[in-house]
Amino acid sequence: MVLVGIKNIKFVKQLIIIILFLISFQNYSQKKMKIPPYLKKGDTVAIVCTARKFFPEDAIPAKELLESWGLKIKLGATIGLDTCQLGGTDLERASDFQNMMDDDNIKAIWCSRGGYGTVRMVDLLDFTNFNKNPKWIMGFSDVTVLHSQANVERVASLHCIMPFTVPKASDEVKETLRKALFGEKIEYTVPSKPYDIKGKTSGELVGGNLSILYSLLGSKSSLDTNKKVLYIEDLDEYLYHIDRMMQNLKRNGYFENLNGLLVGGMTDMHDNEIPFGQNAVQIITAIAKEYNIPVCFDFPAGHLKDNRTLILGKQVDFEVNDKAVVLKFKD
Repeated sequence: MVLVGIKNIKFVKQLIIIILFLISFQNYSQKKMKIPPYLKKGDTVAIVCTARKFFPEDAIPAKELLESWGLKIKLGATIGLDTCQLGGTDLERASDFQNMMDDDNIKAIWCSRGGYGTVRMVDLLDFTNFNKNPKWIMGFSDVTVLHSQANVERVASLHCIMPFTVPKASDEVKETLRKALFGEKIEYTVPSKPYDIKGKTSGELVGGNLSILYSLLGSKSSLDTNKKVLYIEDLDEYLYHIDRMMQNLKRNGYFENLNGLLVGGMTDMHDNEIPFGQNAVQIITAIAKEYNIPVCFDFPAGHLKDNRTLILGKQVDFEVNDKAVVLKFKD
């Protein structure tokens, strides 16, 4: 009887180990990043409004660009809608985006422009089919809402120019988008700045517009930055508000286990009549230096003419040295 009892205990222990292994494996599988299929000639890209309004005639340069790459274009039902600032009501914008996510013929969804409004419709979306059949979500600025939610869903996305900004984008910037969409190798080397913080690291690239990341704190779309490389940029903000947002990210643990910080354009910053006393670089450095991580400033991405494509959710090697900043996207 004693031997039988011992055998049963051993069996139960082995069973528990197997169950724990299966749970760990399942959790790993759930957390593993999904890279949407890269595009090929003949694929269709949808253009939709998630925020400010956008009209068919404004989409012509983006349409011509995609067609020059051998791609097809489908304009969403929201292109041409006019609801005050927005490209349709919240429900109309959500329905349009949902239809494109659920349409297997659509391989990428390009948000037409930023501004404001995406946060008003994101909770109306059902990502069930998107998780099973991931596709590229493309854009920047207010589209950070969708980039963050896509990261929560563990699907990579493209921080890139939008149809609204295509006319002002250089050929070099457009080429970075083409390479990202078609799965070609992307690597950036730009001169480092004296005020960068030197170092070398790797990790998953996450982030987007600082104001949007700040606004998502505490929501189900808020990012997990643990062991990752965070990218931030912003436009048309007061310096004291940059400090407020950075302090709040700090208080929410964004920098506790961060591997690196990539700062893009901090464009058209404002100060009060009584100066804040620090510029954007100094504000960010004051916080980032506490964590002994590499930090680069003025990286060519964001509200800049040189807005290069970043694959959010992909693993990167990130180095800041005396001469250059190097960002390599891993295969």
